[in-house]
Amino acid sequence: MADIEVSLADGVQIIRFTRPAKKNAFTSAMYAVIADALDQGDADPAVAAHVFLGSGGMFSAGNDIGDFLATSRGAGGLGQEVERFIRSLPLVAKPMIAGVDGPAVGVGTTLLFHCDLVYATPNAVFSTPFLDLGLVPEAGSSLLMPMRMGYARAFEMLVLGDTFSVEQAREAGFVNAIVGAELLEATVMKVGRRLAQKPPEALIQARRLMRGETGLVLERIDQEVVAFRDRLASPEAEEAFRAFFEKRKPDFAGARARTSTG
Repeated sequence: MADIEVSLADGVQIIRFTRPAKKNAFTSAMYAVIADALDQGDADPAVAAHVFLGSGGMFSAGNDIGDFLATSRGAGGLGQEVERFIRSLPLVAKPMIAGVDGPAVGVGTTLLFHCDLVYATPNAVFSTPFLDLGLVPEAGSSLLMPMRMGYARAFEMLVLGDTFSVEQAREAGFVNAIVGAELLEATVMKVGRRLAQKPPEALIQARRLMRGETGLVLERIDQEVVAFRDRLASPEAEEAFRAFFEKRKPDFAGARARTSTG
């Protein structure tokens, strides 16, 4: 199913990224399947919580760059399915839990700030290299990450582009606990089953009260989409992606020169 496996066990909907040969990098089709699963799970009384898991020792490398550029340039922005997915995240009514093993890059990290609980292995690392690609943060991360981590730590990740170890992520407050790789799925499912034993309407209402007004997050996502669309068409982003495919360091000074003379 578009490199996404969706299953239900003990009241927990499991959304597993199953594209390990490509480091579970997301394609437009994968975004569509995840968004559909979240919508359907929220509407299904048999589902109490959603769980995200990777595979092959990898959570997600973020966007599949080739697929992303093909769909985003045609759409003049992030792409229809990407936008549908990120706009759906603040609207999910039921708890979301993530089990992270290995790298979580780009949206692989920003997704976690919409989750209620995150468990990770010692091999987990987190990075958001949007700026290095000439882009801006997405999925509401420019709002949610400073709120969760504090401005200084969020600036380290989103602007400096620092990679956070699992210990740094736990200290920053977006990883709840570090568990061994062999225990990750069992740990996540145990927590999911505990949530499934709670009174369902009270669970949804308590979560809604704790998360607060979704309008601010949706407004920030809209702002990010506009800025992202603008940056994607910029000489800086063009140079960054060219350098990525040519496996070299980008020359942003040259991109500025082309802008000033163009």
